[in-house]
Amino acid sequence: MMFIRIERRGPVEYLTLNRPEVRNAFNGEMVRELRAWAEGVGAGTGVRAVVLSGAGPSFCAGGDLEWMRKAAAFSREENLADAAAMAAMFGALDRLRVPLIGRVHGAAMGGGVGLTAVCDIAVAAEDAQFALSEVRLGLVPSVIAPFVLAKIGRSAARELFLTGARFTARRALAIGLVHEVVPASSLDEEVARRVGAILAAGPEAVSAAKALIERVAGAGPVQAAAITAEAIADRRASAEGQEGMRAFLEKRKPAWEEGR
Repeated sequence: MMFIRIERRGPVEYLTLNRPEVRNAFNGEMVRELRAWAEGVGAGTGVRAVVLSGAGPSFCAGGDLEWMRKAAAFSREENLADAAAMAAMFGALDRLRVPLIGRVHGAAMGGGVGLTAVCDIAVAAEDAQFALSEVRLGLVPSVIAPFVLAKIGRSAARELFLTGARFTARRALAIGLVHEVVPASSLDEEVARRVGAILAAGPEAVSAAKALIERVAGAGPVQAAAITAEAIADRRASAEGQEGMRAFLEKRKPAWEEGR
């Protein structure tokens, strides 16, 4: 792959956007590479967590200028296909069965905000800058809207979608886009701490918990009660759940933590 870099360290995969010369801006090839990678990470790969970062001084500056220049000459049908490909990429990242941890630094603009939004846990350097700047180009934050709205809600979206204003990491924390803000010098340490917390948990339970969020979020009270009862019954009866409960009662580490 040319525009993303993958490094595996034990059960953790490190996914790096690798176009530092353009601040890791998207082009069609990067979109295809990210989607292909995301669709290949699943059961049987041994991956328990993924760290997403950007090479060079920025996380992701949104759309590549050359790509945008080409899109300006597209027909409506070509633009629909291009947008559908982008939406499929974000959807594939959002549906990862394992936790996606964002390491956000420098600029996260437009689609970079979308990438931050699909991360289960996002840690930002305190000097990071964010913007949903599409309206300033006469566009809208279209395919990223569902993922960003799910994180920041309608009120913040009404301000930030409509103005395209830049906002700080502290503001991103306040509206729920990121989960922790640290000095740039502490970014890797905090990401490692979050990875450690994931690896201390049962891998099947983590995957099941992630799936449970989506199932319960769109359910009414009666449906949610049935979903949650089934979920805990399944986990208690599972080999991993049985091992976790035994380890707790016996005051020892569970099997999945041995050798860490």
